[in-house]
Amino acid sequence: MDLYYEAHGQGREIVLVHGWGLHGGVWRGLRDQLATRWRTVVLDLPGHGHSRWDASLDRLSPQTLLDTMAETIARLTSDRAIWIGWSLGGMLALSAALRFPHAVERLVLINTTPKFVQGPDWTCAVAPEMLDQFAAELADDYEATLNRFLGLQFGPSAAERAALRRVRADLFSNGAPDPAGLRAGLQILRHVDLRPLLPRLRLPTLVLHGGRDRLVPRPAAEYMASHVPQAHLETIAAAGHAPFLSHPEAVMRQLETFIYA
Repeated sequence: MDLYYEAHGQGREIVLVHGWGLHGGVWRGLRDQLATRWRTVVLDLPGHGHSRWDASLDRLSPQTLLDTMAETIARLTSDRAIWIGWSLGGMLALSAALRFPHAVERLVLINTTPKFVQGPDWTCAVAPEMLDQFAAELADDYEATLNRFLGLQFGPSAAERAALRRVRADLFSNGAPDPAGLRAGLQILRHVDLRPLLPRLRLPTLVLHGGRDRLVPRPAAEYMASHVPQAHLETIAAAGHAPFLSHPEAVMRQLETFIYA
């Protein structure tokens, strides 16, 4: 698996892992701030942005695919890096920290959940039917499907709506995503459950959550913070699913405090 990535700046390494349907360019504003002090690595996940989808990945189960992508990213980056993952990217960062503890020194999980869909013992998540509908709609009009998914990530405030307009304008700036990669990402979100593994994480972890997230409810973030031994939760109350886009100054303050702790 070959992944497109860029590195900016020098110093301690920070790895930025984006969410479903987008690409590394979504980090541009945060990347530019981080790169003034640290070596900041930004990548495109398989089938997203500049990274092509490898058809051999179609044979993998959702959990194996998640772990394989985490391993590929870990090989691209330095040992003892700080990983910042958002949404699906946070699940990838979790997998990397669990499977390759030498690669991850600190972990930041932005609006990440250990299990994206509801289950009999897990109500703080989206209904599985919602992801099933997205998967069904991808074949007909993946651009409309992505735009609808983006609409769920941002709230009604001026800051949130402005962030949504920027993301939509930048959606295909790194190239159109591959529908196969989009389908595979939805399968990860639909089936992977990382809850049993959380107590095995033994590194400082910041769980950063937008208080108005409609995809990952606050109880999911609270669950992670309480089940990862060295984790703590910080909430940006006015933010939705992508606080680093709608409230970048608040996110940067939290990151600086955590990195220098």
